[in-house]
Amino acid sequence: MAATRAIEQKPAEKQDIPDKAVVAAKAAPRRRPRAWRWADIGEFAGSAASALLLTWLIFDRFLPFRIQGVAFVVAWYVLTLPIYWLVVRDGHGPVTARDRLASVLITSGAALALSPIFLVVGYVTVRGLSVIDFGFLAETMELTGPLSEAGDGGLLHSLVGTLEQLGLATLIAVPLGVLTAVYLSEISGPLARPTRLVADAMTALPSIVAGLFVYSIVVIRTGWGFSGFAGSLALTILMLPTVTIAAEQVLRVVPGSLREAALALGSPYWRSVLLVVLPTARAGLATAVILGMARVVGETAPVLLTVGGTNVLNVNPFSDYQDNIPLFVFNQIRSSKETFVERAWGGALLLLILVLILFVLARMAGGAGPGGGRSRRRKGAAK
Repeated sequence: MAATRAIEQKPAEKQDIPDKAVVAAKAAPRRRPRAWRWADIGEFAGSAASALLLTWLIFDRFLPFRIQGVAFVVAWYVLTLPIYWLVVRDGHGPVTARDRLASVLITSGAALALSPIFLVVGYVTVRGLSVIDFGFLAETMELTGPLSEAGDGGLLHSLVGTLEQLGLATLIAVPLGVLTAVYLSEISGPLARPTRLVADAMTALPSIVAGLFVYSIVVIRTGWGFSGFAGSLALTILMLPTVTIAAEQVLRVVPGSLREAALALGSPYWRSVLLVVLPTARAGLATAVILGMARVVGETAPVLLTVGGTNVLNVNPFSDYQDNIPLFVFNQIRSSKETFVERAWGGALLLLILVLILFVLARMAGGAGPGGGRSRRRKGAAK
């Protein structure tokens, strides 16, 4: 009791109150997973070099067999991981070692997943750049023979056919797809569930089945014959479910408060959908349309059975044979002559550029509204 009274009588400024900085342990600075310093890179590079030497010693000196190529790279990678973990654990502790090892595994998986894309794009670009020039885009194959050089002829007829067939397919599929999406999102009648089920199933429809269907109904039974319009109908069948599903998801992103506000002002429901919901979702709908176009622009099987193929420029898609770029590549690559194969690589590169342009446009359109309004949200957050 006496000791307690002595402490209570002691002035506050002279009491032995421990400093908070001494009592509380200083928190270690948090390290962001993306913050790789030069020391971290040096540790990983040294571990990889040690693993490379160890792999060479094991499989070239100690074991009775040797491995080469992909097997050697895999063994090198497997040995790098424990060596790197031991190095980081010795210098920074087990927690940091687990974090670094997880970063290496995730980065390696992402690089492995993306490597086929870069390999395909790079190889097609290298093979096709030597062929593409102004003449390749402005000439046809009408006067090109088996003994012609690779620089003779071009794919103007195929480019025109691709643009016309894609345009016709878009004109047919977009209204049908958007109307179906409005029905699924805004009306949700008794047929909504089976309609959505059919749309989901059609996304996995083999393209050759769509081409065979149009070939049997339009080309053969109606007597229409091979034409660009028949090819566009086959592309429409493949494009329609993509546009429908993407448009439905975009319409569901539109806030319900906008619909309620329009109805509260006395607007009929159909007018609120037409003047409020659709304009609000126009950027996302544009993205859905462009993705649908990118889905079908490179299809070969449907047009192989419907457009016929020709070396002559035909600007009328409703009459006579027509060509397009995938069919041009298919016909050229079948030849054993190197000049034809070079033209095929040029057509493949041009097709790759068209798909890339469509995806860039979809990305740009997707950042300007509901369903993809990242730019506006970022600007608002910055303010």
